[in-house]
Amino acid sequence: MPAEPTQPARSAPHVRVRRIYETPSPDDGVRVLVDRLWPRGLAKTDAHIDEWPKALTPSTELRRWYHGTEGEYEEFCRRYEAELAVPEAAVALDRLRDLAAEGTITLLTAAKEPSVSHTSVLRRELDRRPGT
Repeated sequence: MPAEPTQPARSAPHVRVRRIYETPSPDDGVRVLVDRLWPRGLAKTDAHIDEWPKALTPSTELRRWYHGTEGEYEEFCRRYEAELAVPEAAVALDRLRDLAAEGTITLLTAAKEPSVSHTSVLRRELDRRPGT
């Protein structure tokens, strides 16, 4: 009995995070703005973005809470993950997973510290396989 053909293994997604104010690089791949608001002081022609999926950005309410006096990062992460589970965001997340499976994607943000922003949560979600 012949062996069943094996499907090629899906490579791990290559997702980068950069500040939108950094000079675009040829190795950025697909450049995705993941902020709800357009970055201050940046002309749209200078941004070189390929996609801007607003469904993946934290809600205005969550953003305001996090940047307020009571916002703390772990709770922000939990709330943002819940927002990413709604159907519109889940579809947009799947789209980015597909793009990342094809090549590099770069998540762009104006956040001064991306490591403690929504981009770290989004990157973790992109690395996770659906259903896990």
